[in-house]
Amino acid sequence: MSKRLVITGSQWGDEGKGKITDFFACKASMVVRYQGGNNAGHSVMFDGKKFSLQSIPSGIFNPATVNVMANGMVINPASLVGELEKLHREGVTDYQLYISDRAAMVMPWHADLDGAAEQLKGDTKIGTTKKGIGPAYCDKYSRSGLRMGDLLEPEYFAKRLREALELKNRELKSFGLPTYRFEDVFDQYMGYAETLGYRICDTYELINDALREKESKILFEGAQGMMLCIDHGTYPYVTSSTPSASSVPVGAGISPKWVENVVGVAKAYCTRVGEGPFPTEFFGDTADGIRQRGHEYGTVTGRPRRIGWFDAVVARYTARLAGIDYWAIMLLDVLSGMDKVYICTAYECDGEILTSPPSTISRLERCKPVLEEIDGWKEDISGITEYDKLPEGARNYLQRIEELTEVPVGVVSVGPDRIQTILRAEELIKF
Repeated sequence: MSKRLVITGSQWGDEGKGKITDFFACKASMVVRYQGGNNAGHSVMFDGKKFSLQSIPSGIFNPATVNVMANGMVINPASLVGELEKLHREGVTDYQLYISDRAAMVMPWHADLDGAAEQLKGDTKIGTTKKGIGPAYCDKYSRSGLRMGDLLEPEYFAKRLREALELKNRELKSFGLPTYRFEDVFDQYMGYAETLGYRICDTYELINDALREKESKILFEGAQGMMLCIDHGTYPYVTSSTPSASSVPVGAGISPKWVENVVGVAKAYCTRVGEGPFPTEFFGDTADGIRQRGHEYGTVTGRPRRIGWFDAVVARYTARLAGIDYWAIMLLDVLSGMDKVYICTAYECDGEILTSPPSTISRLERCKPVLEEIDGWKEDISGITEYDKLPEGARNYLQRIEELTEVPVGVVSVGPDRIQTILRAEELIKF
């Protein structure tokens, strides 16, 4: 049977999933994006150039790889066309890309409503990217949204569009926002249908057929991270879908029995973009140094990321939720040169010691990190290719992460390039 690998973020997103996904995507026969939209980007190095992908799967640079945007995504046709045009300008024109006919569409009014809702919340805003992802998911679950497959049937799309506009124009008026004319939106989206229509298909068949091919290697990639999960994250400061490996079966249209070898991507420290509690966050010169060395600015928004120490409470929690088999520890090289590094082993809240995150923001905001100090390392590790040749301090740090989270480290990244990757797990070496 096929080999399957799931890549999932285990913190607040921006963990470096792009590099790890790209590392394995070059070996994969199929890469499937199973949730999220163009609100979360990741950076991929290819042919000496840096590419920022937002919704397109990471296998897009390999002509032999089948790339699937699956039904669990919400897809903005305008953004997708723009992404493809940018790739074409950079010379990336030979690829295979398929779009699920069941994937929800992001419509132009979704971004308007997203921004208006954020403004209305004032100091309690979520900190969204205002790309319209939340409103698009809301429409999906209220059964009023449009789907990519609708574009293939103009009369049906027109009917669904009229119904949607009757409701959405009322919402826009309530916020004092401009409304949309049917003819304008219809013509615009029929243009997208002409550009993208031949890529839209029943990806359920495509993926399930590949799963049954003996030699196929299938990579499932998500967006954001587990602490932004709508169910298990720091609600309400979360995304609108579930980044967990647990959502692969629903988001890709496969049986749960096909999910195996889950790699949880985690930075050697923590970062977060936007609002919400962040228990291990710290400030000052050390935080600024990590931000500069790690280039910690949002791929989509450019916003500076907040910096925190590695949170083993979060890592252990997300490892259990997502069934993580191995850690991919990213940006370990960023911590080189530090006298001391720290790991959060527990939270202290109102006199109580917690080993998993509380469910409410009010309580999480009162949590203080219980930090364990570990000797750092001075050596430049960016050229090391074998785990045993890492400095003792770096190996001690990784071993402590394993002990606290009960998950082995299978991948260590010591730089942005593919070759700056150390593999330890046999299953991952064989993928």
